Amino acid sequence: MEKLIITGPTPLKGEVHINGAKNAAVAILPATLLFNGICTIDNLPNISDVKISCTILEQLGAKITWNKPNEITIDTRNITTTQAPLDLTSKFRASYYIIGAMLGRMGEIEVGMPGGCKLGARPIDQHIKGFELLGASVSLEKGTIHAKGKHLKGNNIYMDVVSVGATINVMLAAVLAEGTTVIDNAAKEPHIVDVANFLNTMGADIRGAGTDVIKINGVKKLEGNINYSVVPDQIEAGTFMLAAVATRGDLLIKNCITKHLDSVTAKILEIGGNVEDHGDSIRVWCKKRPTKANIKTLPHPGFPTDLQPQMGVVLSLADGTSIINESIWESRFQYTEELNKMGAKITAQGKTAVFEGVPKLYGAPVYSSDLRAGAALIIAGTAANGTTEVYNLEHIDRGYENIEEKFRSIGAKIERVKE
Repeated sequence: MEKLIITGPTPLKGEVHINGAKNAAVAILPATLLFNGICTIDNLPNISDVKISCTILEQLGAKITWNKPNEITIDTRNITTTQAPLDLTSKFRASYYIIGAMLGRMGEIEVGMPGGCKLGARPIDQHIKGFELLGASVSLEKGTIHAKGKHLKGNNIYMDVVSVGATINVMLAAVLAEGTTVIDNAAKEPHIVDVANFLNTMGADIRGAGTDVIKINGVKKLEGNINYSVVPDQIEAGTFMLAAVATRGDLLIKNCITKHLDSVTAKILEIGGNVEDHGDSIRVWCKKRPTKANIKTLPHPGFPTDLQPQMGVVLSLADGTSIINESIWESRFQYTEELNKMGAKITAQGKTAVFEGVPKLYGAPVYSSDLRAGAALIIAGTAANGTTEVYNLEHIDRGYENIEEKFRSIGAKIERVKE
C-alpha cells in the first residue's frame, strides 16, 4: 500500500503547469475507433484512466505507441473484435464511451458495466435511450452491456437530465449514422467541445457543441492521419486555484483556459482571494483567512461538482458558516468525515453540508473515497498543522499526473511512501 505523507502548514508559491483534461482524453481515445487510420494525440495526461483506456483499445486490435510521456500515436486499422475486456471496462466510468464508438465502427460491442468513483447512483439510462433512438438494441445482463446496431439512423434525442457522458456517447454513435441527429438539453462542458473538435478535425460534421442543442450530420467515413492536442484540464487548474487560497499562497497556474474557470474565479473573489487573468494562465493568491460563502454545484457553466471537495477545504477554514448544496452526486460529501478528523466542523446530510469554519486544521491519517476527495485531502494536509497521511492513492492517480511532484515544486512538504 502507498500513502502520501504531508507536513504543514505550507503556503504554496510558484508556478504550476496544467496537463491535458482527463475528462476529454478518456472520450477522445475511444473516439479514435471511429476511423480506420492513424492519429497522434498530445497533451495527454499520463494517468491511470488513460493507461487503462489504451490497454482496452489495444485488446480491441489498436496499435498504440507512446512517443513521449504525454503523446501517443494510435493505429486503428486492425480492429479485430467486438468484445471489450470485461475486467478492464468495469474498472472506470468512462469505459462506456467504447459503446458509442464501436456502434459507429463495427455496429456491435460488449463491455462490462462501468465502474469508477462511488459517488452514488450513476445510471446509464440516457446513454441507452440515445442508442435505441438511433436504431441500436441494448441489453444488460450479468454485469455486461451488449449493444448492436448495424445501420444507425439519425434522430431527435432529448436528454431527460443533463448528462456529460450521455451527450458524448450519443455524439460518438451519431457521427457515422445516416441522416441528422439533434441532441436537445445537451451538456455544455469544455471537454464535450473538445471531443467534437477532435471528431470534426477527422471530417465529422458536429455543430453546437458547448450549447444545449448539438446537431450531428452523419458522414460516410472519418479520415485519420491527424495530430490533435487535448484541451487543458479545467478541474486540475481549479484544484490548484483553490489550493492557493486554502494555504494562503500565491500561484501562477499555466496552460489553462481561464474562461473555463469563471465560476471558480467568482467564488474566490467573493471569499476574499485575488485573481489575475492572463488568458492562458491565471494567478491566484490569498493573504488572509477567507470569508464564508454558499455554493451550489451545477452543470457547466455553473460551479463544477468536481471542484466541490476542494472548495470544501477552503470553506472549512473560512471565517463564518458556509453551506454547500450538491446537485449532481448524492455521495459527494464522504470527504467531510475525513476533514472532521483534522479538526473541521462539518455537518453533512444528503446533498447539503454546513461548514462552520475553524482557524486551523491538524494533521491526521485520512482516506480518499474518490478522485476529487483525494485532491481535497492533499490540499487540507498542506494547509494543516502537523503531519497528514493520505491513503487510497489509486483514486488520486486516476485523474492527476504526478500530483505529489507538482505540489512539491510549489513548496509542499510531501512524499509518497510504501507501507
